Amino acid sequence: MSWMERIAGRDVGVLGLGRSGMATVRALLGKAGRVMAFDDDARAIARAVELGAVRPDPAAIGGLAAMVVSPGIPLTHPAPHPVVQAASQANIPLIADLDLLAARLGDRLVVGITGTNGKSTTAALIHHLLTRAGRPAVLGGNIGVPVLDLDLGPPDAVVVLELSSYQLDLIHDLPIDVSVWTNLTPDHLDRHGSMDGYIQAKEKLFRHGRGHATAVIGADDRPSRLAAIRLAALGTHRIVPVSGDHMPGPGVGVVEGRLIDASDKTSRFVTDLGQARTLRGHHNQQNAAAAYAAVRALGMAPKVAAEGMFDFPGLPHRMEQVLEKDGVAWVNDSKATNPDAAGKSLAAYERIVWIAGGRPKPGGFRELAPAMANVTTALLIGEAADAIAADLGSVVECRKVGTLEAAVAAAREIAGPGATVLLAPACASFDQFQDYEARGQAFRALAAGRAA
Repeated sequence: MSWMERIAGRDVGVLGLGRSGMATVRALLGKAGRVMAFDDDARAIARAVELGAVRPDPAAIGGLAAMVVSPGIPLTHPAPHPVVQAASQANIPLIADLDLLAARLGDRLVVGITGTNGKSTTAALIHHLLTRAGRPAVLGGNIGVPVLDLDLGPPDAVVVLELSSYQLDLIHDLPIDVSVWTNLTPDHLDRHGSMDGYIQAKEKLFRHGRGHATAVIGADDRPSRLAAIRLAALGTHRIVPVSGDHMPGPGVGVVEGRLIDASDKTSRFVTDLGQARTLRGHHNQQNAAAAYAAVRALGMAPKVAAEGMFDFPGLPHRMEQVLEKDGVAWVNDSKATNPDAAGKSLAAYERIVWIAGGRPKPGGFRELAPAMANVTTALLIGEAADAIAADLGSVVECRKVGTLEAAVAAAREIAGPGATVLLAPACASFDQFQDYEARGQAFRALAAGRAA
């Protein structure tokens, strides 16, 4: 029995009334009994009430059939949200909007993509390859439209879902036919408590395989390789390892820019990714290998998959070239919110004027020292400026300029023909911007000479 069937006609709580939470409220109205809306912001509760939800009643939590928890709500670390704690003490199931989506899927195939970095690009590329080949597909989850607002299309559509560790932490009942795990490096440790907790959340991706499930797993980092070994021991999935810089045994890899498919025991050259302008860099080549392996698992012909790599438009804020003027390229990689992601971007360019900083994540910046060989000057902004300068000042010139506007102005003075001005912050945006998208939009405007 699906979760939607279990809660039909019964009172349900929704905790967290952002985009996904409000979509959940809309989806439950008329199907559940009362929809009780919980949020720390009274204005969000008022908006949900306008739709038909009821105001929260902490005394009534014990009578709820389930509590649908939005991904951003802390479950355990740094401390459980009080409503989560109250629901848990009353033995009320904590579920995700993805559990409610399961009832709508029918026989549609589902591709679930996770990883520390690259999951958005990989999800968007899989969706692009499918639709370009004439196969109906929808894209959602942690990217684009909230899952309960998705138009799932015809019964033969493929549902492509980007899944964050926050979302995976919650799901109980999401069937996944092709699981894609791009990579794993330390991130969100404040949410999961430790690297082990982060890994355990990510590995929930594999708990919901159905039928002849396939797992596409990156082979370029040790935690991912170990996850593949653990999954192989269970015998629940066909495993296809992928790499952006070598052949990972019987899998899909990229060698000197050449995409090679050895997943069917025979090795075949697929295409040269060197001319795929939006898939530049080792990490994007791994993303391409993962997307190729995923669509091959769905039955797409190698030639058709290869052709789609070259007209993929890419995603905003991910190594997005926003301007080329006077021989200087301006590249917006605002989505590089941790050092690992920034390092991948730094490896893809030379003669870089690097704009970095924001709100730092745990672990420091010393791992970026080798990438400084490509950097002429680091322009540092936000709360992390001192920490970045302390970790990297011995290997690159660091200038603490404070704001993004000041960094762009300085970059305009420094960068000469052949240089790349790269915003790859290695930090979260929340000290100066609402999110990484707002930061990237500001960079675009400033690079073009407009007010942010």
